[in-house]
Amino acid sequence: MDSEAARDRALDAAERLFYGRGVHAVGMDDVRAASGVSLKRLYQLFPAKELLVEAYLARRDVRWRQRLAAFVAEREDPRRRVLAVYDWLREWFAEEDFRGCAWINAHGELGAVSDRVVDQVRAHKRAFHDYLGALVADAGLPSALTEPLFLLAEGAMTTAGFSGSVEPAAQAREGARLLLEAH
Repeated sequence: MDSEAARDRALDAAERLFYGRGVHAVGMDDVRAASGVSLKRLYQLFPAKELLVEAYLARRDVRWRQRLAAFVAEREDPRRRVLAVYDWLREWFAEEDFRGCAWINAHGELGAVSDRVVDQVRAHKRAFHDYLGALVADAGLPSALTEPLFLLAEGAMTTAGFSGSVEPAAQAREGARLLLEAH
């Protein structure tokens, strides 16, 4: 197995395990068993678990934002694109394996001890915030709406994560709709 294939298999397993069970609950041997990548090879690819967590979050960020953008892009009306963010969140929250926001979860587990994890979390949240800001600008709305729209989405993610409900997405969407209507 070449390095890229081994890396992909390790990251696939790490994502399933870290997101499903939490970072602290998963050891490198668990990732080895789930990926089929030898422990020696796993440590060659990721000399520390923190590096594997960092890589998992970075790759998940790209995939998460691509899924969101593809869903939102299906709407022609720029204002509907803003609201589509919350529609997408509802679909994500309804997924069988939804366990909350991976970055909030990782920060909760490792934020106090891992600058690498904090950097990944901040980069993801900044990119999501910037994406919302671009949607707001494309809709011809005041840039000051970006922050409350961001906070509505983040609050929905956090609440859905611990409640196990899709309702926070609908509630956040209603708040976003009211904000858009006011402008």
